[in-house]
Amino acid sequence: MTTVESAGSSLASPPGAGIRKVKDRTATTLVYAAFAIALVPLIWLLWTVVSKGIYMLTRNGWFTGTERGITYRDAGGGAWHAVLGTLEQVALCTAISVPIALLVAIYLVEYGRGPLARMTTFMVDILTGIPSIVAALFIYAVFITTFGGERSGWLVSLALVMLMIPVIVRTTEEMLKLVPNELREASYALGVPKWKTIVRIVLPTAMSGIVTGVVLGIARVAGETAPLLILVGYSPDKNANLFSGPQASLPGLIKDQFSNLGSTTILEGGKRVTVHYAADRMWGAALTLILLVMILNLAARVIARRSAVN
Repeated sequence: MTTVESAGSSLASPPGAGIRKVKDRTATTLVYAAFAIALVPLIWLLWTVVSKGIYMLTRNGWFTGTERGITYRDAGGGAWHAVLGTLEQVALCTAISVPIALLVAIYLVEYGRGPLARMTTFMVDILTGIPSIVAALFIYAVFITTFGGERSGWLVSLALVMLMIPVIVRTTEEMLKLVPNELREASYALGVPKWKTIVRIVLPTAMSGIVTGVVLGIARVAGETAPLLILVGYSPDKNANLFSGPQASLPGLIKDQFSNLGSTTILEGGKRVTVHYAADRMWGAALTLILLVMILNLAARVIARRSAVN
């Protein structure tokens, strides 16, 4: 009996266990409540954009037509010129930013020591907080004011590079730090050079997180408007040349339609009907931009999953 009683007392809950359970449940409830509260504006935003913009996306000609000859009093129009401009500008920005950002992150994690590494980290921190309009004004001052160039889409890409690089650098840094050192040491023990270890072991292991950083960088720059207003302007017609003339983009299309918001009264079936053509195109462009970023995100996830180390 003495043995049974001592065993039962040892299995009893320690003092304060009830209070800890209450605190744990309270914290869990607060976390879920905060998550639900954060979802409310997100769902509200998505529902507003989808409900107001789905009409234009389902109409014939939205992804094939342009705004050439279309005023805020006219129905119709398309966003092909804006989609093309956004894709070209973001693609050039990504092609420049990704190699630079990856090399910087690899240097800081694998090689960076001393004053140069500290200076590089400091510069990345500065770029992280730089406003987009400051980047646009810097590119304008250098390439247009100083060298006498013309406003064009490739200058927008250069300004977006300054905004995209720090996002990718920071994300890639954290992903590379998460790669276990045992993998590096095992590779070194087999006589594999450091650069080959980074290329064949470290980068593939962290590829999923790196791709996520690239997608975050694309999402960061795809909706910027300040570089567009300062460096390229807006064209209602298609311009596939990044190096000459005004070029449309989805944020530019949204801004252009917003500046022409208004209602128009037309006769339909013998009755006067109020229509909002500019507002419809504005919401349609906003939904198109969201879908474009989502498609790029899904494509990046597929690429990352296929290239990940098993």
